[in-house]
Amino acid sequence: MSDSPRIALIATLDTKGDETAYVRDRIVALGGEAIVIDSGILGEAAGCEAGVSRAEVARAGGRELDEVRSAGSRGAAVEQMQEGVRAVLEALWAERRVDGALCLGGAEGALLGAAAMAALPVGVPKLIVSPSASGRRPFGPFVGEGDTLVMHSVIDILGINPISRAIFDNAAAAVVGMARDAGRPAEALGERCVAITMLGHTTPAVMHMLPALEAGGHQPVVFHANGVGGPAMERLIEAEAISGVIDFTLSELANAMHPTGIHATGPRRLTVAGEHGLPQVVVPGCVDFFNQGAREELPENLRSRKQYFHNPVATLVRLTAEEEAELGRIVAERLAGARGPVQVICPTGGFSLADVPGGDLWDPEADAAFIDSLRDSLPSHIAFEEVDAHVDDPEFADLVAERYLTIAKEASHV
Repeated sequence: MSDSPRIALIATLDTKGDETAYVRDRIVALGGEAIVIDSGILGEAAGCEAGVSRAEVARAGGRELDEVRSAGSRGAAVEQMQEGVRAVLEALWAERRVDGALCLGGAEGALLGAAAMAALPVGVPKLIVSPSASGRRPFGPFVGEGDTLVMHSVIDILGINPISRAIFDNAAAAVVGMARDAGRPAEALGERCVAITMLGHTTPAVMHMLPALEAGGHQPVVFHANGVGGPAMERLIEAEAISGVIDFTLSELANAMHPTGIHATGPRRLTVAGEHGLPQVVVPGCVDFFNQGAREELPENLRSRKQYFHNPVATLVRLTAEEEAELGRIVAERLAGARGPVQVICPTGGFSLADVPGGDLWDPEADAAFIDSLRDSLPSHIAFEEVDAHVDDPEFADLVAERYLTIAKEASHV
């Protein structure tokens, strides 16, 4: 990385000009360079000169600034400006003119910066400083599927005083230090990098298979299948940073079966690897439950279902046989269009640590409904294998690793 890291500094200069100028100067004092991007919409820029004006930002998103201002609502204007900020930062990165990004923003400003940072690869330093980074607010809109850091500004971003100065100094030092001493884009993790999905209830099996994969010359990268991990994996697939997938844990699809599933993902989950022709081994780990919050907060209509007390703020709720059958059809449908080799392996002895005889989520009829539906719905060109084992049995993990090594080798010779 350059000894003089170049930082994209994103802020609304109509309301945060002086503060942006202070942070810009701190970046320069630390040996970096700052490219100020004005993401403001209303008012006039003041207190800091922009390297990329708000008019240029709007134009990068395909609109003139007056069009954005007349969008009809504040929210609509922010959505339109997000496209421009993202396009600007994407272009700067493509031209290798930035090494990291820092945003000073309130509620809307932080979202504008977050949209831009989503265009940068994992590993490139990204930091948002905002008063909205606090309390019970969800951090998903700031972080998305990437590695954006979020720092609470403690006070509003208005004025230079002992508190804001300390926060701004830390933020500038953090982003410059990361860009100069550590930041590396994870755009190419290696030609033999295999992505694996995992939750706590499939951890024993995934841990067991890692040495076999490594001995076979592959680099495992494990994603937590918590509603963000799966999409993050698929984003890296689209960036061509992944060469194959062991989708061992499909809990995100199970969560999508229920309106309140905390780990739910959208309709593209389990389709991206197939679209890119990657070799895949698919295991229905954790398809037996969906995630909810604290047990005492469970909706009334779920309280009669089998449950597993995961921790004080997380309860696992069993899917019914009818839901399992539908889920099996969904998994088959999403795999049907795969352009690369796919091997589906179903353990018949349970899908999670709690899905065992005597376990809180044990329901062999529901498990069978999933397996039967999946088998009957898969197209004939997709290999399907039932194994008399539990998902976390060491022998099952060995089999999954062996199957992946086989199809990966075959795929490399095509």
